[in-house]
Amino acid sequence: MKYARKLTKSARYSLSLTIPSAIVKKYKWREKQKLALTDAGRGTLIVRDWKRR
Repeated sequence: MKYARKLTKSARYSLSLTIPSAIVKKYKWREKQKLALTDAGRGTLIVRDWKRR
């Protein structure tokens, strides 16, 4: 699946990105759930469930 999304300015130093509902349902994410973002380089961003250490 490929989706095109735009970044939206949400605060002075923050941007937001909307995630398609199909992806949210596929991974069973909920509103206000914590997610971990990892910059994998070359324009790749990895989004995972946030896990406690």
